Amino acid sequence: MVLTLLRHAAPSAEYHGRTIGHTDIPIDPRLFGSAALSRSYDVIYSSDLIRCTQTLEHLGYTDIITDPRLREVAFKEHFEGKSFEEIERMEEYDPCFLESQESWHTFICEESIEHFRRRIETFLEELPLDQNILICSHAGTIREILSLLKSEPKGLGYLEYTIVTVK
Repeated sequence: MVLTLLRHAAPSAEYHGRTIGHTDIPIDPRLFGSAALSRSYDVIYSSDLIRCTQTLEHLGYTDIITDPRLREVAFKEHFEGKSFEEIERMEEYDPCFLESQESWHTFICEESIEHFRRRIETFLEELPLDQNILICSHAGTIREILSLLKSEPKGLGYLEYTIVTVK
């Protein structure tokens, strides 16, 4: 199986650098760049959030299977939409939360890291092993997919992608 993991296109600039988990915001077509993707995929999956489905539609893909398991992690409501600087000024913030990914996740996310990983694992377990697959999702979800596949997790900018071969 070959997976192409694509991060969605950019939303409007007011959302850049903010925690946007399950908030369903559109992409900004004025900021739409290009992605040099193959045109031949056996199947195309997308997070069900509009920033992912719009990205694929703008790239000309029409036969898309949406799956909510590909959503970004769910942030706690009072952190949703906030920048790191805003979070840092909150009374409950403590720099010790940055000491590990797990402590930061527990502090900022509504969804436990175990639940986040498990919903992505269940998605991956259902993928056909003999196909060329495009997945459009979110930065955190893609990092988690790469981690689960024992591939080097990397940060992707908007409309950037990485290709992973799974045996």
